[in-house]
Amino acid sequence: MIVFQKPKSLTDVTLHYCPGCTHGIIHRLVAEAIDELGIQGKTIGVAPVGCAVRAYDYFDVDMAQAAHGRAPAVATGIKRADPSKIVFTYQGDGDLAAIGTAETVHSAARRENITVIFVNNAIYGMTGGQMAPTTLPGQITQTSPYGRDVAAVGYPMKVCELLQNVDGAAYLERVAVNNVKNVKAAKKAILKAFKNQVDGVGFSLIEVVSTCPTNWGLSPVKALGWLEENMLPYYPLGVYKDITAKEESK
Repeated sequence: MIVFQKPKSLTDVTLHYCPGCTHGIIHRLVAEAIDELGIQGKTIGVAPVGCAVRAYDYFDVDMAQAAHGRAPAVATGIKRADPSKIVFTYQGDGDLAAIGTAETVHSAARRENITVIFVNNAIYGMTGGQMAPTTLPGQITQTSPYGRDVAAVGYPMKVCELLQNVDGAAYLERVAVNNVKNVKAAKKAILKAFKNQVDGVGFSLIEVVSTCPTNWGLSPVKALGWLEENMLPYYPLGVYKDITAKEESK
């Protein structure tokens, strides 16, 4: 009996991520959802610009590469060109919540039937640890050496809370992958986001609160603790919108 194995929707390519980075966990959860729904052969992913730019090497599905922040727009084009495909984007906070804010908001407003996986680690990872739209107040980064000053640069972007007020958004949930309990909840949310697309429900976004040990300057273990103590109070986990909830409760 097989108890545990690599998802079929992941390739055998070794991940390039730093030790302790949780992108690998999130990749696995996405691949497991694709496998469980039996949609590998008709799934198309859109890779971002950022640490996950090489997602096209890791997912064993058709992939497209988008310009920085444009993944939802590219996904929209693919989905409208062939609605039978299951299309997802995989994006970090700099990609989705900075240069790609408009693409994200308007894709949700149009209720595009796509799935967005949004990884929030509160920092720009690939480019060396600059302050991101999601960097916490007071958080030290390469471009905020004295901590994020909200009086000068504003407050962090809370994506689920922002999209919650967009009528076209169908399903929004914030999850984390810092412990077994949260990984299981994240798996359930990602599976639902893909199932929503299969069922034609509309725009689904899963925000995954993640770690960046290298740019946080912490060990992998301490980074998990920092996430628990600092990020989760500011970015509360939970379902922020689910238009199917009333139907499921009947």
